[in-house]
Amino acid sequence: MKQLTDEEIMLAIATGKLELLSILFDRYNVRIYNYFNKMICNKMVSEDLTQDVFIKVIKYRTSYKNGNFAAWLYTIARNIFSSHYQKTKKERSNIIDDDKLANNETLVSESNKEELEHLQKALLKLSNSDRELIVMHRFQEIKYEQIAQIIGSTENAVKVKVHRALKKLKEIYFQKKN
Repeated sequence: MKQLTDEEIMLAIATGKLELLSILFDRYNVRIYNYFNKMICNKMVSEDLTQDVFIKVIKYRTSYKNGNFAAWLYTIARNIFSSHYQKTKKERSNIIDDDKLANNETLVSESNKEELEHLQKALLKLSNSDRELIVMHRFQEIKYEQIAQIIGSTENAVKVKVHRALKKLKEIYFQKKN
């Protein structure tokens, strides 16, 4: 059987073949989870929000119009994050739980663990928009063009914003280190 693209699968889902959603779920659930976990540093909430993304994919499947599926999916994730952020705005604290820093994106040796924790803390000091750009570009490896589609901007503007966000992250990272 031919390997179907994400877009072909989503179009089939839009016509009622919901059983194909498991393929897209397998392809994207870890990436979406990691996106949320980098943004909010809470495993349980990240799992719930990831589930919400795929529920919305089913709910709004007929609104999918053959565009880039990853950009469409991340737009849904971004909207869910925004709603979650607004709901929990008053409840947030700046305490970073060590447990929250673990992730399954890369295997990290013990000697790099401290560096990763420091980086995660610096990342949390950025604004949501800057953190989101870095997470999407550096951790999710989403191309500038797709990020531009997701956030409704131009590719060049995204490049500039990512560069500026990385510069801010670098300043925060080395400020705390010294």
